[in-house]
Amino acid sequence: MWLDINPRSSTPIYQQLVDGVKELVARGILEPGERMPTVREMAAELSLNPNTIAKAYQRLEQEGIIETMRSRGTFVADRTVVFDKETAKQQLSDQVEKVLVEAYHLGLNREDIKELFEESLDDWEKRGGK
Repeated sequence: MWLDINPRSSTPIYQQLVDGVKELVARGILEPGERMPTVREMAAELSLNPNTIAKAYQRLEQEGIIETMRSRGTFVADRTVVFDKETAKQQLSDQVEKVLVEAYHLGLNREDIKELFEESLDDWEKRGGK
């Protein structure tokens, strides 16, 4: 599994793992029902501490991205029923608010933000985003 982990990043490694797996699922690179590497396998593959992988897996499971089946393994969860639309919108709205605060501090205006969002959405779709 290809994940880009930067040990020098200010983002904790477990969060980089969470974000990376979420992106792979969103792009369809990891499909629902696909078996995930075990904690030990992933730790060996990425040369990371197994506790870091376990923490990331725990977070991914809490978010409904993966599911663990006792004695069968860990799998990418079926995303058909995760949140109702209002809950999903509220969670995304919270993230957008953070982006808007950051945009303000970077000196970007409404048009800059709209243009950047459109470009990002187009790029996302070109790279296989669902």
